[in-house]
Amino acid sequence: MNARRVVGQPVTHESAAAHVSGAALYTDDLVGRFSNALHAWPVCAPHARASLVHLDVSPARAVPGVVHVMTIADVIGENDTGPSRRDEPLFPRPSVEGSAPEILFHSMPIAWVLAEDVEAAKLGASKVIAKYEALPAILSVEEAIRAGSFLTDPQTIRRGEPERALASAPHRLSGTFDVGGQEHFYLETQASIAFVDEAGSIFVHCSTQHPTETQEIVARVCNVPKSAVVIQQLRMGGGFGGKETQANPYASVAALGALITKRPVRVRLDRLRDFQLTGKRHPFHAKFDVGFDAEGRLHGISVDLFSDGGFSLDLSFPVLGRAMFHIDNAYCLRDVEVRGRACRTHKCSNTAFRGFGGPQGMVVIEEILSRIAHTLGLAPDVVRERNFYAEAGTDSTHYEQPVDDARIHRIFRELKSESGYDARVKAIEAHNARSPMKKRGIAITPVKFGISFTAKYYNQAGALVLVYKDGSVQVNHGGTEMGQGLYTKTSQIAADALGVPLASVRAMPTRTDKVPNTSATAASAGTDLNGAAVKNACEAIRGRLAECAGRAFGVPADEITFVDGNVGAISTGVVRERGPDTIVSAASGGTPAEIGKPSKSMTFGALCDLAYHERIQLWQGGFYKTPTIHWDQKAGRGKPFYYYAWGAAVSEVEVDGYTGMTELVRVDIVHDVGDSISPLVDLGQVEGAFAQGAGWLTQEELVWDAQGALKTSNASTYKLPSLGECPPIFNARLLERAAQEGVVMGSKAVGEPPLMLGISVREAIRAAVAAFAPRDHRAPIALGCPSTSERIYWAIEAVRQEPQVSIARSEQAHAPK
Repeated sequence: MNARRVVGQPVTHESAAAHVSGAALYTDDLVGRFSNALHAWPVCAPHARASLVHLDVSPARAVPGVVHVMTIADVIGENDTGPSRRDEPLFPRPSVEGSAPEILFHSMPIAWVLAEDVEAAKLGASKVIAKYEALPAILSVEEAIRAGSFLTDPQTIRRGEPERALASAPHRLSGTFDVGGQEHFYLETQASIAFVDEAGSIFVHCSTQHPTETQEIVARVCNVPKSAVVIQQLRMGGGFGGKETQANPYASVAALGALITKRPVRVRLDRLRDFQLTGKRHPFHAKFDVGFDAEGRLHGISVDLFSDGGFSLDLSFPVLGRAMFHIDNAYCLRDVEVRGRACRTHKCSNTAFRGFGGPQGMVVIEEILSRIAHTLGLAPDVVRERNFYAEAGTDSTHYEQPVDDARIHRIFRELKSESGYDARVKAIEAHNARSPMKKRGIAITPVKFGISFTAKYYNQAGALVLVYKDGSVQVNHGGTEMGQGLYTKTSQIAADALGVPLASVRAMPTRTDKVPNTSATAASAGTDLNGAAVKNACEAIRGRLAECAGRAFGVPADEITFVDGNVGAISTGVVRERGPDTIVSAASGGTPAEIGKPSKSMTFGALCDLAYHERIQLWQGGFYKTPTIHWDQKAGRGKPFYYYAWGAAVSEVEVDGYTGMTELVRVDIVHDVGDSISPLVDLGQVEGAFAQGAGWLTQEELVWDAQGALKTSNASTYKLPSLGECPPIFNARLLERAAQEGVVMGSKAVGEPPLMLGISVREAIRAAVAAFAPRDHRAPIALGCPSTSERIYWAIEAVRQEPQVSIARSEQAHAPK
């Protein structure tokens, strides 16, 4: 028996001191351990689509310091790194047998130069001679739709009778909406270091969110069994989904180079090439038709979602699926049809990004509800609340999963009250009446986000917990640390499960030879899965130790206590727990002073030493799989998510009518993380995710030119949110009394759901734009996305000039791109 002492405490991140001091090592920092390492640099094609008609690498080989130039001829195994479909060539290959190799996106590597130093590799790359024959390229979703260029077959989720509901609805709107992509901009770019040991096995240090998949891809390219490849992930300087699949090509280049040259090979992309070569958040194009009544309640809805998948499938199928799952956000859609398809374009292959398609679906429904509210002249928050899932838990989603704990009602009530929402709405109206060129806007928006991988087999995790004779503990699991605090949380779980101080637990780097066949650290499920596996292993070890201690103390094992590194035995009475920290014995005649005091004790280390001498196993593999989830893809029905995370944000902005520039004045957030395992970590995730979501929707704009080259390819041209964009008033807290049944320690996932809180900023901007209208504006506010200053300016100009319209009109226009 042990009492909870560490879980739930606001401890700092396990690597916080190393992060701020610079002592924390990342993949590329390890290159100094390899004095003879070669450095790789790509030769990139200058076309979005072309035939590679001639390639001569001999001039590069003549450059001093260049050791080898890798091309398709060097691939030992399979020339493909696609995680879902074999459609991602490591080097260009013919699309049709006998034809020239085909370039599939601008800057696609055609060769990799390996040299003694980076400068020699760069110089060698510049000497490679390549000739191309340019081919027509598809560079937008609209072009792909017209050309019939798709990566997936159509997907559909349908409930009720949307055609009937639309036809009979009192009011109806139709339109289109585009939402842009987003660059991950992790601080640590893609990096791998590979070497081959004396047995011929390949060891790769890699900045990857999915070591098992990286292991599989490296084995495929190098034509070796998976057991001959070890992937180690020390820590990542950010991932956000961008290293779930897209680390694989660079690990493969390093491993292949190491096999060929018999020397360690290092691959690290600079920022420019990381921008050019790696996928982004999927841009989406939506078409919708919605019916509603005079109170803003939805009667029927039909939505088509098209995503820009880039040149290959990657994760576009499940990303689109999650967008379709989350088209409801926190709203009950009774008569609905959602159709989706991923488009093939000649751009870098878009991939996972925090929220994994969910944000795009949720932005679409929020756009629709805002257009309805402005059309009817109703407050958007009122329209939103009228469409919420029932608080009583009687509703289900459009894919028939019950929503039995709609916490959004409580969250909205608490957030509106503590933020002073209603009073601030009136104050803003008064401010806007006297301020002709600077208008303020306020908005409150909800979040409902499903937690689990939609691919059922990914909902499993393993762990390996090692306890040493001195009582110190090592925790291994398949989850990866990218700054999100997974190692901190799993260490807290282990400390509580074993009844030892947190300082006794060490989280080990993730390695495929410690825990095999792991899932990606993604879908916000890292702690749910790996934490539960760690707990499973620790409880097995503690059970064996309790039996050992029971024999030593002459008491039953269930009377053994594990607290703060001490092991005790209560000699008589029925043992029970009172509160989170106190062990109580109801011994006959016992006084309050004696309650909870073990009659015999030893340190945890002493017990471990005793157990070792009694030949008791002090290590344990742990395992966990998420129960009750299921999904029928063909029927569009099931329970793909184990539970939902909820939240809401109130944002207030001020918009300059001359420039469209926006200042975020204040933010208030209440977010549901269940019973927090690590409150400081969780609060940091909520605040950071909000900022990232607001950045995506208001300022981060990706721009390609007519030749398919990315023009916003570094921090000077791609506008990231910074400290300057943070509001002077930022109140964020975790929902109280929020334990979630059936998950580790009652906690909930926190990585992705808070990102969608940033939608409130864009909706506040929309409210400010509406305030520039010369009279009551009864029409949808067309606001481009991302809502950059330029788009805001043109939206203001539009509302200043647009005449009053009838709510019965079919709204077709959308904001200028």
